[in-house]
Amino acid sequence: MRILVLGADGYLGWPTALHLSAAGHEVGVLDNFARREYDRELGVESLVPIESFDARVRAWREVSGRTLTPFAGDLTDAAFTTDAVRSFRPDAIVHFAEQRAAPYSMIDQDHAVYTQTNNVVGTLNLLYAIAEVDPSIHLVKLGTMGEYGTPNIDIEEGWLEVTHNGRTDRMLYPKKPGSFYHLSKVHDSHNIEFACRIWGLRATDLNQGIVYGHRTEQTAADPRLATRFDYDAVFGTVLNRFVIQAVLGRPLTVYGGGGQTRGMIEIRDTVECVRLACENPAEAGEFRVFNQMTESFRVDHLAKTVAEAFPGEVRIEYLDNPRVEQEEHYYRVVHTALPRLGLVPHLLSNTLIESLFPLVAEHRDRVESEALLPGVRWRGALPQPAGAA
Repeated sequence: MRILVLGADGYLGWPTALHLSAAGHEVGVLDNFARREYDRELGVESLVPIESFDARVRAWREVSGRTLTPFAGDLTDAAFTTDAVRSFRPDAIVHFAEQRAAPYSMIDQDHAVYTQTNNVVGTLNLLYAIAEVDPSIHLVKLGTMGEYGTPNIDIEEGWLEVTHNGRTDRMLYPKKPGSFYHLSKVHDSHNIEFACRIWGLRATDLNQGIVYGHRTEQTAADPRLATRFDYDAVFGTVLNRFVIQAVLGRPLTVYGGGGQTRGMIEIRDTVECVRLACENPAEAGEFRVFNQMTESFRVDHLAKTVAEAFPGEVRIEYLDNPRVEQEEHYYRVVHTALPRLGLVPHLLSNTLIESLFPLVAEHRDRVESEALLPGVRWRGALPQPAGAA
């Protein structure tokens, strides 16, 4: 297959592109490098150094003998987006090219507007490009489990059968997102479903849980192929933050009481899920949703797991929660579609956590300690009255 990976310079886009290429697919890689600009804006970098995009593409060719076709540009540029799709003529498009951090979207009005404009407009341009160039292209879109929020009923895979006043219908599962970022993903899902229903496009929405881990078979083949390791309170994942805090001898910072439960998935399973979705496409006119997670954990349980795995004393500290969210809630998620396609998950274990400790120790001098503490507060995103202190 010919597969175009959008956002291919990012944490997940890069290893996904390599995984698909190693599986024998012809892969195009597209990015506007905004993620590197966020680093400069926030004054923090990936813990593990990453090469330039061009150097990565060259390194993969040297290591594997396979070529990635690069495109540099922005999906909010409609003409560029259509030209890139027409030039590469993919069978499938994997769409990672969005601002992906909830805290970033909640910094202030400018960041909220940027997040929604970038994500929603970029995806709309992509839908129009697919409809114009070739409606048979299969769109594999990275969504998020955060679209659902924490409802007090089981979370189905995207759709819900509802009986009301004696009549039954199948409808998209109700959404209760927790940030302007998660809201942008909800808007994407509705726009994509509409395009499938009206234009006959085919799409798979991968509602993904929190991803942990750093290495895949391909990124481990050469240091130049490494992907990002984000740890800061804006873009970093909670497990990464806990591991770094343990290595540095700092308390593991749990927001609130730690009763928040989240779906999670290992990075090797993420790239395999995308391959499985691409190789088993949706039907024309079908908008299907896969809940892309393998386990769920309470945040306080993750902290205790890291503390138990670390070969030294670790203290856990509970901070005032900067987010507006339920800290104790029901959480049961249906996630059967990808295992039916062949996914055999890697589950979180102390062995995996222990493998991260030496990685962090090797690069500990790159840690910006202040970046570990939460600096974005959900209520702080509100506009202040004139004259407020």
